[in-house]
Amino acid sequence: MVTTATPLEAELLDIAGSVPDPELPVLTLQELGVVRAVHVRGTDTVEVELTPTYTGCPAIEAMSLDIERALHAHGMREVTVRTVLRPAWSTDDITPEGRRKLREFGIAPPRVREPSGPVALTLGRTRTLETTTGDPGPDPVLCPHCGSADTELLSRFSSTACKALRRCLACREPFDHFKEL
Repeated sequence: MVTTATPLEAELLDIAGSVPDPELPVLTLQELGVVRAVHVRGTDTVEVELTPTYTGCPAIEAMSLDIERALHAHGMREVTVRTVLRPAWSTDDITPEGRRKLREFGIAPPRVREPSGPVALTLGRTRTLETTTGDPGPDPVLCPHCGSADTELLSRFSSTACKALRRCLACREPFDHFKEL
């Protein structure tokens, strides 16, 4: 059964979605793709569905409080933010505007994944691109500073668990890369 949002729900979704991400304030929660839906439950009661970027994400509590504040300021007296895990969040949920903002902020956005079928598994010892460079596939991570594809992985984790630390071999600048999920 497909339900359509009322005009008020669409307006409240825009308000909840306009809240900045607490870890990446250059992005809104809508651009990050984590605010899933808003349901009006009464004249001044609303429920928001929020999906974390990964299970156990420490920012989910701050996101929830910020959404509650924004909707209280808009006249909603009772705001419930409910964590939903299905469908799971994916970096594919980041909007094109969000990807642009990440790049402008100096963070390489996650690469867009092509829809695929089953994952191929090879048993035995093989050298793959992943084992030699840290990249999951043939698409390079582009430097957000100069655009070069000649980058290297320095650490699988950076300032947050969802980012890796890389360095551009052309301009020598370090940068974060929002990992694909």
